[in-house]
Parts: sequence; C-alpha cells; structure tokens
Amino acid sequence: QVQLVESGGGLVSPGGSLTLSCATTGRTPGGTATGWFRQALGKEREYVAAINWSGTNIDYADSVKGRFTISRDNAKNTVLLQMNSLKADDTAVYFCAKTKSGWSRFIRLQSRYDYWGQGTQVTVSS
Repeated sequence: QVQLVESGGGLVSPGGSLTLSCATTGRTPGGTATGWFRQALGKEREYVAAINWSGTNIDYADSVKGRFTISRDNAKNTVLLQMNSLKADDTAVYFCAKTKSGWSRFIRLQSRYDYWGQGTQVTVSS
C-alpha cells in the first residue's frame, strides 16, 4: 500500500519561507514522478510543480516560478518543496501526488496521478 504524507506546513508572514516535505511509504514502481498541487479555500485544486524520478525533469507553474524549488532525495523516499517569498495568494492546502506513468507533457494534469497525500495547510498572513 503506497502512502504519501505531507509535512512542513504552517503559518508564515508575507515574504517568509517554508519547506514542505512529501514522504512515501510502501513500494512504488521505478520511474514515478511526483507533483505538488494546492487548493485554496473556495477554489479548484491547481498544479504547482513536478519532478521526475531522477530529478532531471522539473516543471513549475508560472505563479511560483522563481520562488519555489522542488527537489527529491530518493534514498529517503522524500520530495521537498522549498517555498520562498511567500505571498497571501500562496495560502492553500498543499498536496503531493505520484504518477506511475512517469514524466510526460501531461505532467500538470491531476488525472495523471495515481497516489495522493492528505495535504498540509500553508497560511501566509501577517
């Protein structure tokens, strides 16, 4: 049974930083890609960033490009999302997800992902 567990969320002031972690338990097939999504209150869930198994392919939504950094440590089965220069608009529940299909031009589509975590709340407020 594959499970994803997010951690690292919390309350941060505008301009601050947070690092989210996505830990995977259970056996996953090789070649999986991991994505981060977020859902603000009253809005649809949206894509944030993704990384392939080897870390050679990385993609960001325009809204976070230059501020967020995704990385992975396969030895620890963990994917990190470093978030800098946070804004109030970044307030949301952040989810990590894995796709068995690996990297493709459809990496931003939620329907491509097979496993999802429960999410961690990030609140940016003064």
